[in-house]
Amino acid sequence: MKVLELYSGIGGMHMAFQEAGMPGVIKAAIEINPTANLIYKHNFPDTQLMNLNIEGLTSDLIKKLDINTILMSPPCQPFTRNGKMDDINDPRTDSFQHILNLLPELKIKNILIENVKGFEKSLMRSKLVKVLNENCYRYQEFLLSPNQFGIPNSRLRYYCLCKKLPETFSFETQDSMINNYPGKNMPSTCFEIGEVLEDLQGLPKYNLPETILRKRLKILDICYKNSRRSCCFTKAYGRFIEGTGSVFSDTPQEVVEKNLLKLYKMDCTSKEYLDLVQSLGLRFFTPKEISRLMCFPEQFSFPLNVTERQKYMVLGNSLNVKVVSELIKLL
Repeated sequence: MKVLELYSGIGGMHMAFQEAGMPGVIKAAIEINPTANLIYKHNFPDTQLMNLNIEGLTSDLIKKLDINTILMSPPCQPFTRNGKMDDINDPRTDSFQHILNLLPELKIKNILIENVKGFEKSLMRSKLVKVLNENCYRYQEFLLSPNQFGIPNSRLRYYCLCKKLPETFSFETQDSMINNYPGKNMPSTCFEIGEVLEDLQGLPKYNLPETILRKRLKILDICYKNSRRSCCFTKAYGRFIEGTGSVFSDTPQEVVEKNLLKLYKMDCTSKEYLDLVQSLGLRFFTPKEISRLMCFPEQFSFPLNVTERQKYMVLGNSLNVKVVSELIKLL
């Protein structure tokens, strides 16, 4: 595989390609976000990284890169509630539509696309399928989550694998969406959250602030060392609570649950309430812990000048390396 990595972000596709162990090379990566590019270059200094608006790509430029595979994760906001679900009318789909318009001029054998759940019902997806059919691609669509691969994290995502005919897949394709990975030897259970934890003694900055403990306690999704699940982490993690990801407590679950029942009946403005709720040791997951749940390799790191908020944002925009690596093997 000679790969062009589009919307490369912090290198999720690159890490997945390495994890898959397939023969080949990332010939170039393209991303417009300066923070993401800083992190990408920090981790992959030898890869050609192009700070370029994808709408500025031409077929001639892509041909000069000498690639036969495209891995991409186009913007997902047009297909989410927070993004107003404007679908194909959202200007953030323009770059993806531009790539599809270029496809007839290119000799691309393999394509992998990742996007948010909801894309599968979009007009953009209908245009994608139309272009694939018109250009003689065999394709298979999936809806998969890391917890199906033994990883204690929910991140249901749309994936599409495409191969130029007459090439075929090694598994039986279906006209409908596949909701289970067709490979073999998938774990029957997820590993425990305790396997991803950092030693945070003397690092109180990840503790939940008093305002959250007093006002938002009831909506917290709490994980423990022996938990085998966690919620999807979004780019708003650390700034907002509802629907952005789980929090962690080192206190035994039975103790937390017993005290939560007491706390729900107490005056949340009282000192007694604050003392009890702080004793539970509720904290955010660290960026390193989230990167482990997303199966980033241990050597992945952030430059020193990247803030905690930026780390959470770029991780929330990235993908699960394990899931994508298995799909690259199928591709």
